[in-house]
Amino acid sequence: MKVIIDLIEDIRESIQNNESYQMTAMLLKEDANNQKNLIYAGEASIGSFHVDKLSKELILNVEQEKEPLSVGELVKHLLIMDMDMMMYEVKLAVSDKHAAQELVGFGFNAADAKYALFIMA
Repeated sequence: MKVIIDLIEDIRESIQNNESYQMTAMLLKEDANNQKNLIYAGEASIGSFHVDKLSKELILNVEQEKEPLSVGELVKHLLIMDMDMMMYEVKLAVSDKHAAQELVGFGFNAADAKYALFIMA
């Protein structure tokens, strides 16, 4: 489980709060030949987010048709949250037809200026 404070700290440590990076979702799956390895299975832009206070979750939404969400736009909202909200779980919603998925990790691609949230297939 990843919480908001984990996300903030990783953005600070890995990309030094570079506001121009775009948020992206990356799908991973187990390698059929070696289940200890994970392989890339796809990528999609994150276009928006919302906080669900009832379930105590920050939901980032995959939205291909929207302008990708920048790290700067996301972080400016996260930094003003109270301490209780910093412990909300971060999840990724890939469609309205599926429940939001738990993150398995964070990462970045410096060449493409993308900050990635990883989920399992």
